[in-house]
Amino acid sequence: MKIQAFVLFLAFTLLSVTQGFAQAVLRAGDTFEIRIGGVPADEASMFNSTYSIDSAGRLNLPHIGDVSVAGMTPGQAKDRIEGTYKSRGIYTNPVVNIVIAAQARQVSVGGAVKAPQRIAYTPDLTTLSAINAAGGFNEFANQKKVRVLRGGKQVIMVNCVEVRRNPALDVKLLPGDNIEVPESFW
Repeated sequence: MKIQAFVLFLAFTLLSVTQGFAQAVLRAGDTFEIRIGGVPADEASMFNSTYSIDSAGRLNLPHIGDVSVAGMTPGQAKDRIEGTYKSRGIYTNPVVNIVIAAQARQVSVGGAVKAPQRIAYTPDLTTLSAINAAGGFNEFANQKKVRVLRGGKQVIMVNCVEVRRNPALDVKLLPGDNIEVPESFW
């Protein structure tokens, strides 16, 4: 019975990690593995490799060159790559898999925390748990005005005092988020 419970727990954990990365948006600098099936074996061995998104948000792939993928989820990027190979008549039925290593995605925590650092992203990472992983708030922290910077465009204000009273208010983080904890002015 214990083994079955453990196997079930492990399956749900892997599923949630996979789903978390599947929802993550790709961005310049991301590095991941791409594998292709449904093509001749010699072609697959040339294609299967580690790729990085350049500063313009593109991947440089065999036979098709640059493909814009920044701002897409891995599933959307997969569809675009497969579609490009099909539409150009290079492969009739390619099957692309994008594999992102867990340690490749991080969240930065800085400001008035005890140990500012980058935290490895996990799908269940929240603002408060990331701050705790960075040693917690220091004695000068303004816990009511924590900022989550997302994608360089969005700022989410988090009142961590209220989050402690109502954990449902804790913001789930995404890869690449930056948490800034300001100092309070007494």
